[in-house]
Amino acid sequence: MRLVIITGMSGAGKSTALKMLEDVGYFCVDNLPVPLIPKVADLWKASGTEISKAALGVDIRSGQTFHELHKVLDELDGAKIQYEILYLESEDDVLIKRYKETRRFHPLSGSQGRIEDGIREERKKLQFLKERADYIIDTSHMLTRELKTELNKIFVQNKEYKNLYISVMSFGFKYGIPADADLVFDVRFLPNPYYIDQLRPKTGNDPEVRDYVMSSKTAVTFLEKLTDMVEFLIPNYIQEGKTQLVIAVGCTGGKHRSVTLANALYQALSKHENYGIRIEHRDIGKDAVTKAK
Repeated sequence: MRLVIITGMSGAGKSTALKMLEDVGYFCVDNLPVPLIPKVADLWKASGTEISKAALGVDIRSGQTFHELHKVLDELDGAKIQYEILYLESEDDVLIKRYKETRRFHPLSGSQGRIEDGIREERKKLQFLKERADYIIDTSHMLTRELKTELNKIFVQNKEYKNLYISVMSFGFKYGIPADADLVFDVRFLPNPYYIDQLRPKTGNDPEVRDYVMSSKTAVTFLEKLTDMVEFLIPNYIQEGKTQLVIAVGCTGGKHRSVTLANALYQALSKHENYGIRIEHRDIGKDAVTKAK
C-alpha cells in the first residue's frame, strides 16, 4: 500500500497533482477531514482491499481540525503505517497573481482581507508539514505539463528525487536582468551572430547560429567550466534545502548567444534525472516585435 499525502500552499497546484495521480491509478480523496485520516488508512491497509495506491489532499481548508494533523501523523507513525508527504510550494508573487487571475479569495484572507496576509498566515500554519515532507516541489516557474512530468518521475517511475527544480533561462541585458535569478552569467564576450547578415534574423535555436557561437574555443571552454561549477553547486544547494534554482544566461538582446549557451547548459544538466529541469528563452522574440512596431 502506497499512501501519499498531498499538501502545500493554496494555489501551488495540489488539485493538478491529485488529478494526475488519479489518472495513473491512485485512489484520490481531496480535503478529507483530518481526524478521519488514520481510520481511512487502516481500512486501506486491511488485507483484501483492492486499493494499492492512494493519495489524500490535505490543506488549510480543513479549518479548525487542521491543527490536529501533527498528532495524526504521529499516530500513523506509531501504527507503522507508511506514508509520503508531497509539499507543493510557490513564491508569494506567483500565488498572488494566480489568485487574481482566477478571482478567488484566499481561504485565510476572507472576502475582505488581503491575499498577501492570507498567504503569510498559511505559510506559518504549514511550516511543520514542510519540515516533514518527503518531496518539496516549487511550482513557481512550472507549466502544468512540467509539474506532471516531475510527479510521474516520483510516483510512477519511482526515481530518486532531490527536491530541486532548475530553470535555465536566456535573457537580454537590454531588457533587464531577471528579478528571480539566483545565478547570472554574461556571455556578451562571445562572437556576436548579430553582425552576420544571414544570421541576424535567426536565433540560438537555429543550427547555423548555434554552430557559429560554439565554433569559438572560448565558448566551448566557458560551457565546460560553467557546467562543472553548476554541477558542483547543485548538491550543495540540495543539502541547504533549496527547492528552486534559476540560472540566467544573458547577452545583449537575448536572441543569439545566450539562447545557444542556455540550451547547451540545459542539455548538459538534463542527464541528471534526480532533479527537475526546464529551459526558458525570455527575450528571444522581443527584437522582432520591437522592429515590427
